[in-house]
Amino acid sequence: MRKTTIKTSHQQSLIAAACLAALAIASADAWAQKSEEEIAKAAQNPVAAMISLPLQYNYDQNIGPLEDGYKSYINVQPVIPFSLNEDWNLISRTIVPVIWQSDLFPGAGSQSGIGDTTASLFFSPKKPTSGGWIWGVGPVFYLPTASDDLLGADKWGAGPTAVFLKQEHGFTYGALMNHIWSVGGDSDRADISNTFLQPFFSYTTKTHTTFAVNTESSYNWETEQWSVPINLLVKQLVKVGEQRLQLTAGARYWADSPDNIGPQGWGARFEVSFLFPK
Repeated sequence: MRKTTIKTSHQQSLIAAACLAALAIASADAWAQKSEEEIAKAAQNPVAAMISLPLQYNYDQNIGPLEDGYKSYINVQPVIPFSLNEDWNLISRTIVPVIWQSDLFPGAGSQSGIGDTTASLFFSPKKPTSGGWIWGVGPVFYLPTASDDLLGADKWGAGPTAVFLKQEHGFTYGALMNHIWSVGGDSDRADISNTFLQPFFSYTTKTHTTFAVNTESSYNWETEQWSVPINLLVKQLVKVGEQRLQLTAGARYWADSPDNIGPQGWGARFEVSFLFPK
């Protein structure tokens, strides 16, 4: 059944996402140019001081007890850095999913619309440590912006998030993680207690091609079940006119997912990231 009580929050979420995208585009002209090598390197860093607007398409299949369901979604993921002082940045990373799905379980039918929003804030030093490590910590928030009951959890959530990584000789490696607990929402819906772990490893060539592997694993402490997609990706930095883009294509394999619920087998990912370097 479609929800009508949170239409205003849906509209506010869409307006917020549009404003973030507009801020990224409006700010681009004020930023000086960096070298292609620096831009390719910054594109692999989740807490780089660079405005970006990734549009990430994902496709998963073989969902549900009959394994005949599928899910397609585009994650709109604006990244906005703010300079707090000469030593610290605040990095805002938001994920707003636009979802199309069908037959997740017998009788579910099809749904499309906005999913729940995840918003993270990272306080990150402007300079790496003496050992070359880049890091950031802060809060993560889970917002019930879904336009349909089957597209979200109908819960408010919050928790800690952190990232650490190192970049040297073309390699980038590290991990991003968070944990979200539900702190409010529909009492008839399941509580949230999820840990997200994303170790990543990539190599960028001198022609600005990046070969990457990561997992975006999550553990549900309420159901004691893992979801473990492994992503194999190829990325290429290109320039169209004055606009720099990073194009990504790859496959994902579900090494583990909740029985009779999660995706099985192979999926796909394609992404276009609009980059606005300093």
